[in-house]
Amino acid sequence: MLYRKYRPKNFDEVLGQDHIVAILKSAIKSKRVSHAYLFAGPRGTGKTSVARILAKEIGCSDIDLIEIDAASSRGIDEIRSLREAVNYAPLQGPVKVYIIDEVHMLTKEAFNALLKTLEEPPKHVVFVLATTEPEKVPETIISRCQNFSFHKIPENILRQSVISIAKKEGFEIDDEAAGLIALASEGSFRDSQGMLDQILSLGDKNKDKKISGKEVREFLAVPKREMVENFILAVLEKKVDEGLKIIEQVVDENMDIRMFLKLILRDVRSMLLLCLAPTMKKQLEETLGDREFKFVEKNKDLPKPGELEKVLKLLLEAYEVKSRSYLPQLPLELAFLKIVGQNE
Repeated sequence: MLYRKYRPKNFDEVLGQDHIVAILKSAIKSKRVSHAYLFAGPRGTGKTSVARILAKEIGCSDIDLIEIDAASSRGIDEIRSLREAVNYAPLQGPVKVYIIDEVHMLTKEAFNALLKTLEEPPKHVVFVLATTEPEKVPETIISRCQNFSFHKIPENILRQSVISIAKKEGFEIDDEAAGLIALASEGSFRDSQGMLDQILSLGDKNKDKKISGKEVREFLAVPKREMVENFILAVLEKKVDEGLKIIEQVVDENMDIRMFLKLILRDVRSMLLLCLAPTMKKQLEETLGDREFKFVEKNKDLPKPGELEKVLKLLLEAYEVKSRSYLPQLPLELAFLKIVGQNE
């Protein structure tokens, strides 16, 4: 799997979490490593990878690195066994490191047992607790750890990562294809690399080893770029018939309405940022493909002042309620009609 093959092996290879890497590097250099850390953040953002790198950097050998999946080992018996094991010295090197993944899955009794170990840990032990749901971790546990918040990976970093990995695997992937994978992965390295893995398998059929935006659109059931652009123009120019026909076409062709709306939101947001924060132009150029950037830059001044904010708000509301609708296109249709009906 690509996400295993290209997992970062040192701090310099960790992308998108510079705020965490800088602190951990400094702590190691000054020999101020804590006995317990809590890494919290969305899936696929590098929590376990950083935990393994931290273990390696403080001298933990592979044999003394113990990883526990709290989703399957969540009871008090497992934590009692851990409490007994921590008292034994490392087999190699100066330290043992315990990585407890999805720590929020532990039972109340298991948390209480773990708390006693965190309060008075042996000097040779370091704990790294990782979770996607920090709100489910008791405050008593949190207060005894150094807390680090992992962020979703920005699209521009994911996009460059996809291009780089594809190249290392002997493929050439175009900007649109990489951008679609980055957008669909929702800030997760693991998801982007998982999607890329599947798409490269399809690309093996191509003699030229090239992956195009068309192939990725078909794989992800994403509407054509023209449909996204024409719908946004229908919104901004308040062309009711044209906008409704495009939504109908997306549904008739069995395209993913959620991805369609996500692409629309990205473009409208980019237009708003270009209007309000011109200094972000370079960052947006790196995130969007060449065609997408030219489109948003060309049309950013089309709406009246203050209109883009209202459009973005209504479309975002439609995106959030989509999953609860028995007609997946209905929230988008209602938002569109509300937008085009304003000031008329």
